[in-house]
Amino acid sequence: MKLENTKLAVIGLGYVGLPLAVEFGKSIPVIGYDISHRRVEELQAGHDHTLEVDDDELASASGLSVTTDPAALEDANVFIVTTPTPIDRHKQPDLSPVLSATRTIAEHLKPGAVVIYESTVYPGATEEECIPVLEEVSGLTFNRDFFVGYSPERINPGDKVHRVTTIVKVTSCSTSETADFVDSLYRSIITAVTHRAPSIKVAEAAKVIENTQRDVNIALINELAILFNKLGIDTEDVLLAAGSKWNFLPFRPGLVGGHCIGVDPYYLTHKAQSVGYHPEIILAGRRLNDSMGAYVASQLVKRMTKERIQVQGARVLVMGLTFKENTPDLRNSRVVDIVKELAEYDISVDVHDPWADPDDAAAEYGVTLVEAPEKGTYDAVIVAVAHRQYVAMGAEHIRSFGRTEKHVLVDLKYVLARDESDIRL
Repeated sequence: MKLENTKLAVIGLGYVGLPLAVEFGKSIPVIGYDISHRRVEELQAGHDHTLEVDDDELASASGLSVTTDPAALEDANVFIVTTPTPIDRHKQPDLSPVLSATRTIAEHLKPGAVVIYESTVYPGATEEECIPVLEEVSGLTFNRDFFVGYSPERINPGDKVHRVTTIVKVTSCSTSETADFVDSLYRSIITAVTHRAPSIKVAEAAKVIENTQRDVNIALINELAILFNKLGIDTEDVLLAAGSKWNFLPFRPGLVGGHCIGVDPYYLTHKAQSVGYHPEIILAGRRLNDSMGAYVASQLVKRMTKERIQVQGARVLVMGLTFKENTPDLRNSRVVDIVKELAEYDISVDVHDPWADPDDAAAEYGVTLVEAPEKGTYDAVIVAVAHRQYVAMGAEHIRSFGRTEKHVLVDLKYVLARDESDIRL
């Protein structure tokens, strides 16, 4: 296939799919397909609520048309799948979104087509799970009638520096000839270099270990933070001292959520266990990071008790709900763990977040966001996310939400100076 003959469809218009569709849509016709009517109507009106693409940039993608009608995929000959790959309540991979997208594509697959997956999966998932569905539903034969590639997404929500066009792109495909096409397709929009992996499995594995590595490293720092707290040592002081060595990695303790770091390792451990290997370090890191919300809540309760603040019936303000700063992305937010744990102590928790959508917060977590926290009413205040609005407030403003007579201020994100908060990781 030649680039000039490409009729592209991007399946899934979320944090990954939309920026990709917009970039391609600046130069070639692109069909953006999503099952959410709300999402498509929003984009047709010229706005992206995720804020990954601003209104002017969205308008500049003159070749992009968005739809919920699968019939629009009929003319496409290249499909890029960017649907989410979450985990279920048992922390097992949930491939249903990507397999649903695969079935939709298969119903419109024509000879010569190329299907490229960007969704994070475990090594082997594309060939073991997706390709059989494409063959079964379409009636076509893999590597004769259609071809499959894998090019893992590297979107970082809220990051305005590392964008889809400026990040090195890993590419792979099922045949060497089609691999040339897939690589050239991405090079047509990416200013950074591409890296051609020798196989789809290698590309899948590369993606899943990127976030697993970060998860394990953060788990180590979280464990050290717990230890240093018991030793009466300030964690940041230790990290700054250790960071004076050229090869010390600058990780910080904290809550580990989001659509990648808190999820992807479970895809790798699932695959490992399926071949009879029990991954000790990866699972230990996951357990530790998943326990940090409860740890924060326990530290707060201990400090409140020490300060003789009545715990039962206390009011706590949590500042920030999204999984990271300066983005409306609520996926897999671990701030909710703190909220739930505090509720176990019969503590009333108010949550404020200037970035989060109130309807999404209510639907996803059952959390009703407060628009304007009342000053002087809280027994404790937790700065859980380093939104720029909170950074700009400063310690005095943030403390003004606490009771004048006595309260506890927790800083989980090093927003404040060391002596400006009562607890920090």
